[in-house]
Amino acid sequence: MPATTPTPDTGAIERIRTLALVGQTASGKTSLAEALLHRAGALGAPGSLERGTTVSDFDPMERRAQHSLNSAVMHLEHHNTRIHLIDTPGYPDFVGQSMTALEAVETAAVVINATSGIEMMSARMMEWAQGRGLDRMVIVNKIDAQGVDLPGLLEQIRAAFGKECLPLNLPAGGGTKVVDCFFNTEGQSDFGSVAAAHRALVEQVVEVDPAFVDRYLNDGDVDPRELHAPLEQALREGHLIPVCFVSARNGAGVAELLDVIERLLPHPGEGNPPQFYRGEGETAAELHADPDPAKHVIAHVFKVTVDPYVGRMGIFRIHQGTVTKDSQLYIGDGRKPFKVGHLFMLQGKEHVEVPCGLPGDICAVAKIDEMHFDAVLHDAAEDDHLHLKALPFPVPVHGLAIEPKRRGDEQRMWEILQKLVDEDPCLKVEHVAVTNETVVYGLGELHLRTLLERMTEVYKCEVNTRPPRIAYRETITAPAEGHHRHKKQSGGAGQFGEVFLKIEPLPRGAGFEFVDQVKGGTIPTQFIPAVEKGVRHALDAGVVAGYPVKDVRVIVYDGKSHSVDSKDIAFATAGRKAFIDAVLKARPIVLEPIVKVEISAPEHAMGDITGDLSAKRGQVSGTQSLTGGSIVVNGQVPLSELNGYQARLNGMTGGQGRYALALSHYEPVPPTLQAQLASQYKLKDDE
Repeated sequence: MPATTPTPDTGAIERIRTLALVGQTASGKTSLAEALLHRAGALGAPGSLERGTTVSDFDPMERRAQHSLNSAVMHLEHHNTRIHLIDTPGYPDFVGQSMTALEAVETAAVVINATSGIEMMSARMMEWAQGRGLDRMVIVNKIDAQGVDLPGLLEQIRAAFGKECLPLNLPAGGGTKVVDCFFNTEGQSDFGSVAAAHRALVEQVVEVDPAFVDRYLNDGDVDPRELHAPLEQALREGHLIPVCFVSARNGAGVAELLDVIERLLPHPGEGNPPQFYRGEGETAAELHADPDPAKHVIAHVFKVTVDPYVGRMGIFRIHQGTVTKDSQLYIGDGRKPFKVGHLFMLQGKEHVEVPCGLPGDICAVAKIDEMHFDAVLHDAAEDDHLHLKALPFPVPVHGLAIEPKRRGDEQRMWEILQKLVDEDPCLKVEHVAVTNETVVYGLGELHLRTLLERMTEVYKCEVNTRPPRIAYRETITAPAEGHHRHKKQSGGAGQFGEVFLKIEPLPRGAGFEFVDQVKGGTIPTQFIPAVEKGVRHALDAGVVAGYPVKDVRVIVYDGKSHSVDSKDIAFATAGRKAFIDAVLKARPIVLEPIVKVEISAPEHAMGDITGDLSAKRGQVSGTQSLTGGSIVVNGQVPLSELNGYQARLNGMTGGQGRYALALSHYEPVPPTLQAQLASQYKLKDDE
């Protein structure tokens, strides 16, 4: 496969563009990337999803699935301009890969399938890109498909994303070509007037600059070649969201899209730069990274891959300074620098070694064990506490309890899981002490199934899985007092400790507070930490049904001690049992996680979906009609009711339904369920 090898003389930041292709699965992002690479001469021939020969979907699992599971970085040269492309997955389960790609680019290109229209991920990515202050554009792909209603789709795009969405070009020749509407003042298209589209674009752009408004009103038009500055401002402020039409299959609009990227989209010195912060919390100070090659280095690691053979690779966007081979870089607040032995630009799985990377370039370094996602790379000591604003990743709540099939592989399994979690910010693994389970959490069944396949195929680690225990919680609804005297005598020195305490409910999400109000030394100061330790033990183990107790304040106010027999263990036991005594008097309840669910499905299945949610104690909060006969159903439902939901959804939608979850809040379980959970749990007495 031919690969471009950038040289320093092509690296001026004014000739660098960065673009993330985002949107729903099956919108044709990967095929579009292939078409762009081929048209620019980076590929001899475009690859095929069916044959598994595309640059970006190079993983064997992606080739089998025929859709992207990971984001992939590519680059090409067009008219002496280096364009970095990131192809992202379109399934909601892999949205973390798409969101991190937004950290590395100036422009988010939302790719929409002309046959299915605006879908769930298209709307989400547009919203997230807006939240990060990125320039946005819409690319309507598959314009040559049979029966597409492109005028209607353009109106729906404007209704969904705003009247700022205006076509930069229009389809012509029955979807076999496109005609430019920005530089052309007239021409023929399949729908709409080129002259009217040109006029609308120019009017939208000049609105941001009063001087150009006057010229436009006086002269009737402005030469588009003079509009670079106001166009860049309009894109940066979201005053213009260009719409381009293409067909990756027949090549219509691909060359024109390359020209749009080169001539109209921002370079790293334009757009809205990401906001870095120095320090943490309220004292964090904003820092602006200046895209100046001569300044010290600031780069952000937006993706990490861990390969059993290649090792750990960090993929980063340079925001300031120049990274060269032999550069000495620090990772975050690390005190030991690493040396850049080899600097790469990626072309899918190919590593193209380059002499340097400039602001705007997307580069990679390999075999650095300390590299981690979201790290800031720098070469100056004063930059050791820099970080970007955290991305609002959806909370992974879809869990599987896993254990190795072979005894003794527990440590190896845990290490493999940690490597996979390092690659995906929407995966989480934890050991649940109460149930002694290792649970891995993801955004859906496909997300976790892909993880398990990688464990088996890549790391040769076979595991058994089962549904985890639901992460119920316990809390109290009324104040109460508790007391316990622990006295144990078994020859020699005994154990003695007595504790009086009060408990109060706290607002949901407040956590736990421990207050020491002991006066007169009735409990010696050195034993107060032991009392708190005992209380925390009971908090973790649960009281009513064996689940952690949350949102409670504990006030220790009295007790007794013995000059010889009082010990830490005695007061820890007394504190734990006094707390249990108080909880049982404080009208305890069990809370269950309620998740927000967003379901994308064919319109004919809406009745079945809403009925099923209602039957599972869920509530529908709203529905939205999309193009192509699709709908989005939003609602809330207890997580415990969603075990095996994808299979149910497949049955209701003929396999066309998809859903995404996000943790919403906790609510009390119904009394019958609480009684059932309590009956299954027997409080353990250590004595």
